[in-house]
Amino acid sequence: MAMPTRAAAVSTIEELLALPDDGLRHELLDGVHVVTPAPEYPHQAVLSEILVALHKALEGHAELQVLASPADIVLSPRTLVQPDLFVIRRQPGQSIRKWRDVGVPLVAIEFLSPSTAARDRGAKRRIYQRAGVAEYWIVDLDARLVERWRPSDERPEIVTDILRWDPGTGMTPVAIGLPELFRQVLGDEL
Repeated sequence: MAMPTRAAAVSTIEELLALPDDGLRHELLDGVHVVTPAPEYPHQAVLSEILVALHKALEGHAELQVLASPADIVLSPRTLVQPDLFVIRRQPGQSIRKWRDVGVPLVAIEFLSPSTAARDRGAKRRIYQRAGVAEYWIVDLDARLVERWRPSDERPEIVTDILRWDPGTGMTPVAIGLPELFRQVLGDEL
């Protein structure tokens, strides 16, 4: 009788990128391979609204771009992340052809789900802070708030009203009304 074979553990970016496409999100967090299933509707609905708000705010500022995963963002030799949403700065004349050309995002945004909450608040937060991501937003749909982390923070700023982001380019800061957004997408019940 043949014994079933066990797939080798994935511990490098090269091994991760060689995996067949299975429709799931694969990340390497400090050498640890994690797999996340497709998100639920509320997650994607709120994500879409924040994506649109950021896209509108960044119009006319070609140096800044908001994107959504799937995306293979390499932050270290043993770390490849796929933030739900992220904002990058494009250098003048820069041609981005591959994800490795993106570098460290200015903002990384994760939307909590039961299967990702501990990872998003723990390992991924530490990774984003260590990599120098200027702002890391954790969107908590159940609590209807955003936890904002910066590289040196030991505790998050909790935002429940207007989420403001100043990209530091002389443009008008982005302002997203969280109560209205959550009410519009999720309804009035908590």
